[in-house]
Amino acid sequence: MFEQEKRAYFAASVPDRGDDYFAHFDARHSDLLAEQAAGLHYFNVLVGSGGEVLGRVNLIDVADGSAELGYRIAERAARQGLATAAVREICALAAAEYGLTVLRAATTLDNAGSQAVPARVGFAPTGDVLLGGRPGIRYALNLSEVHEPKSQPRGRS
Repeated sequence: MFEQEKRAYFAASVPDRGDDYFAHFDARHSDLLAEQAAGLHYFNVLVGSGGEVLGRVNLIDVADGSAELGYRIAERAARQGLATAAVREICALAAAEYGLTVLRAATTLDNAGSQAVPARVGFAPTGDVLLGGRPGIRYALNLSEVHEPKSQPRGRS
């Protein structure tokens, strides 16, 4: 499983999900898939040309035209613009296919790479937050201001 295999890497930059999350993952996964089928979440996996999982971009807690954006990129795919490109794509999909109007996101203050993604995509800071006891910042994006990219981003972003 992507999250468990990369747990130590992710825990260095984002709050850890805790042992209980992984111990009961199979049941949680089944519940999440049922919630996705009900339209409460949209889970997306980023897969490389060799079939390897490079990351994920999720929209969770979908309600009243809004959702919370979350993303994680594997270490081997980090710092190559993948998160920015994937978040842009999900924003366009959220507006065009899912009918969402607002996305929210949050990052820890000590994760500069993760903070850069919402800024590049057009999210505006909305305030401070604690994430797993770590200081962070919240963002929001009005999807009516998002336009589909005309071409795929190249290089680092």
